[in-house]
Amino acid sequence: MSEIDLQKEAAFKVVKTLQSEGFLSFFAGGCVRDRLLGRIPKDYDVATAALPEEVETLFPKTIPIGKAFGVIAVVDGKETVEVATFREEMGTLDGRHPKIVLFSAAKEDALRRDFTINGMFYDPIAKQLHDYVHGQHDLEKKIITAIGDPTERFKEDHLRMLRAVRFSHNLGFALDPKTEEAARTMAPLITKISAERIEMELSRTLTDSLRPGDALTHLHQLGFLEHILPEILPMVGQEQSPLLHPEGDVFKHTVLMLNLMNEEPQATSYTPRELAYAILLHDAGKPSTARVELSTDKPPQIRFDDHAAIGAEMAAAILTRLKFPTQAKKNIVAAIRGPMRFMDAQKMRISTLRKMIGAENFDLELELHRLDSLGSQTPLDTYTFLKNYIEEMAHEPILPEPWICGHDLISMGITEGKRIGEILKEAYDAQLEDQFASRDELLGWIRSSYPSK
Repeated sequence: MSEIDLQKEAAFKVVKTLQSEGFLSFFAGGCVRDRLLGRIPKDYDVATAALPEEVETLFPKTIPIGKAFGVIAVVDGKETVEVATFREEMGTLDGRHPKIVLFSAAKEDALRRDFTINGMFYDPIAKQLHDYVHGQHDLEKKIITAIGDPTERFKEDHLRMLRAVRFSHNLGFALDPKTEEAARTMAPLITKISAERIEMELSRTLTDSLRPGDALTHLHQLGFLEHILPEILPMVGQEQSPLLHPEGDVFKHTVLMLNLMNEEPQATSYTPRELAYAILLHDAGKPSTARVELSTDKPPQIRFDDHAAIGAEMAAAILTRLKFPTQAKKNIVAAIRGPMRFMDAQKMRISTLRKMIGAENFDLELELHRLDSLGSQTPLDTYTFLKNYIEEMAHEPILPEPWICGHDLISMGITEGKRIGEILKEAYDAQLEDQFASRDELLGWIRSSYPSK
């Protein structure tokens, strides 16, 4: 049985227990939406008339994860099911949390939720849908509509504006015109939301959307980018050489790459989030480095000297602001800094090539290069060359353990630190290039080439 089947079974048992004690209880929210769409829910939540204390009494193991808001986690073996008491919410403290929570009935609970498609309940015992907000109608029409007045819904929780965009592009639905206009008008309020929450929604938008580039364009059209990613705005309208980038400006190129991201997913060591942000920020340094190179015998060329290095610095600052995990940030920044190396890949010394391929972050760099090439209609010659070389080396480590270490050199009487480093590098390069058949041959070459003083 899969994890989601186990979660569904645990949630069913929770509903059955609550109903057997006389408490109205349903599956709620996203799992109901996904079931109606024929999608596999990621998790199951339960809404009930039982008060938090009553939920705690009925189940042997619970966790009060949000008791003030009526939310109790029920633990069933390895599965955890969030159980929320039907409630109404009034006012807002910080654009995210309500001032007042009142426990109420199912209909009132549905009316305080964000979007109609998320406001439905399903009784798994009676196998009956309870739809107080016309969510099923909007699912059929493929539209994201705020429940009630969208301005009020977004005032209660500003993050709902980004969620509207995420759901729209994750499901391939349109935004209801009134809901979209409210989001556009209220976009500046997103700055009141914490960086961690913004990153979470933005990341899910970029990784869950059917066409992430279109989602980025939508965020720009609604006015969110200037508040959450102002560094992206100069990319809009930043011209590039038509010969190298027939697709258009830097922003259009980035949008195209994001849209290509999910077409041929690669089996790799990086996460979808790392790839999405590497694409999003890989050309962030271009606008500030743009210059026109004039020539007497060629048309003017737009150049972006050192844009990769500058873009990497910008990416580090952006990801720090978004509170990215250290390792993920490191991987993304390294990938953004590295693409220029690919231009020389087919002319590299074997030792240099193997060091590049053997780098910890190479999978991410290679995929970024592939999408960058596709996004500018550039032939995949370098990508194909590198993939073929990796296949050729499949039966031996790209970066084997060095045959020679510092102790070997010291035993020969070579003691100066800088000289040791230089010899070790040269020795390892020779090993990678198969210049010697064994460690003994390599040691012999070092003795003859670097006699101790």
